[in-house]
Amino acid sequence: MTSTPAAQSDTPSVKCQKCKDEQELGFDIVFAYQPIVDLRARSIYAHEALVRGPNGESAYSVLSQVTDTNRYQFDQACRVQAIKGAAELGLKGLLSINFLPNAVYQPAACIRSTFEAAQRYHFPIERIIFEVTEGERVQDRPHLVNIFQEYSRFGFRTAIDDFGAGYAGLNLLSEYQPDIIKIDMELVRDIDTSKPKQAIINGIMAICTALDVQVLAEGIETKAERDVLRDAGINLMQGYWFCKPAFRAEGVIDPSAWD
Repeated sequence: MTSTPAAQSDTPSVKCQKCKDEQELGFDIVFAYQPIVDLRARSIYAHEALVRGPNGESAYSVLSQVTDTNRYQFDQACRVQAIKGAAELGLKGLLSINFLPNAVYQPAACIRSTFEAAQRYHFPIERIIFEVTEGERVQDRPHLVNIFQEYSRFGFRTAIDDFGAGYAGLNLLSEYQPDIIKIDMELVRDIDTSKPKQAIINGIMAICTALDVQVLAEGIETKAERDVLRDAGINLMQGYWFCKPAFRAEGVIDPSAWD
């Protein structure tokens, strides 16, 4: 769960060997920002930073350039550029950044660039959420749990993305309880007409309530989906119904999305 921000003296000061060998990424990345809303408060709770090419090229076109050789540089560059862009846009609320656990070698050392970027761009670390996709091919789950624990210790929030899409969701949740789980959009799609999906969402809500974990539903595209999820007790939502990712810009919610 969210911990008190670490004291300045706790900021990592030692680089691992991979960090010392750091090189330029070799291609440009920028970000689009998609709002995460608090339906009950009718406000923007956070923005998720979504990687894009410099001219708005898709995330897929960018990720296809990531290899075992440049994975670390890509992960580090994403953190810095996401924070820089959010600060320049003056985004309010939280900032959710995806990270690649297989690119993190020593969590306390590999987090240095994030601290430096937050300090350089005056973006409080307690406003940063690190999220990992459950479907990410994590080679070492204890390593992922250790990363989450270290990030929490330093004052960052944590989230598991695409919960329900992979085979290890409940196992991972039993070992580490993040601040937020994001329900996979396949469970959200057409949930208003699917009793099995509604039952699964109710079960997830019961588990997360017992564990004091917030639930966020992503990929919402219709009013009917929104309403069923709201009635299930979910208030944090994300999806085209509210706002598409805004390229190099702050997302704006159409007032009709609340009604």
